[in-house]
Amino acid sequence: MLISCMHSRDLMISSVLSPDLFHFTLKSHSMAIFLRLTSTFLPPSSACKRKRKKGVMLSLHLFLLLLLSTCLCTYSNTSDKAVDTLLRLLPQEEGLSSGDLGDDPNEAYCESWRLSVETNNAGNWKKISARCSSLVEAYVRGAQYALDSKVVARFAQAYAKNIQIAGDGMDAWIFDVDETLISNIHHYFVHGAYRWKKATNDTGREQWAASTKSPALPWSLWLYKKLQGMGFQLILLTGRKETHRNSTEQNLLAVGYHSWEKLILRGNLDSGKRAMTYKSEKRAELVAQGYRIHGSSGDQWSDLMGEPMAKRSFKVPNPMYHIP
Repeated sequence: MLISCMHSRDLMISSVLSPDLFHFTLKSHSMAIFLRLTSTFLPPSSACKRKRKKGVMLSLHLFLLLLLSTCLCTYSNTSDKAVDTLLRLLPQEEGLSSGDLGDDPNEAYCESWRLSVETNNAGNWKKISARCSSLVEAYVRGAQYALDSKVVARFAQAYAKNIQIAGDGMDAWIFDVDETLISNIHHYFVHGAYRWKKATNDTGREQWAASTKSPALPWSLWLYKKLQGMGFQLILLTGRKETHRNSTEQNLLAVGYHSWEKLILRGNLDSGKRAMTYKSEKRAELVAQGYRIHGSSGDQWSDLMGEPMAKRSFKVPNPMYHIP
């Protein structure tokens, strides 16, 4: 059995092939030489015994050389692909900067800051970064805020459509009020300047809550009416004080909300409780009354978290303030 090995002509042809085809050619020739070597150790015939003694060492050396070339080609090809993949993941300019986010342009930094706020990565943040004040105002007054709110509402509706309503009046959906059903943006922003201290102190909040001037958030009103039409009992759970019940009801009715099942506000016994604690306790009371809380919508994580939770929770965007 005689299998010819790789000639110089084959090497020249292979050198102009693509790397993958050349790699295949090397492996093919290596196998051929391997088969030749194995045939060398078969019982020889009298005609070829002397020829094989001279050729075995040369064939062995050539086989090892080609095997090494194949390994190097494979490693080089794999390494090139890995490097190429890595480079595609890095920024095209100079890769990742060792500096902190403070070195980024304002707009890029503030988009990242807002993402961290919405995903709760920012934790218990106290106020808007000074460099982001005007950009946050532009966001909540602009088309992107409306689109973000629309997407949340659409996802909530899609989920709600798959719920089988029992018809016993106990299938519930909970809504927060401020920055969920109605907007207080006019209270927080005046002439492009963010009035954080004045807006969030007790006096400022009390005066604004009594004013009944908050407009509806369009996509929240849309979702509210859709859920109402499906037969959900809509429960409004707000951190506003009981003393603001009348003004809150008037405000909600004036902008299109009506026929809610319950409007729950903070009583005297709830004073001083953290929002998450207060709202968790109220949800527990609702569950004890037999309500099945299928969904919950709120602009704060403290509106949504804490046991018992709704089966699904939907975070409405709000980069203006944080309530733990």
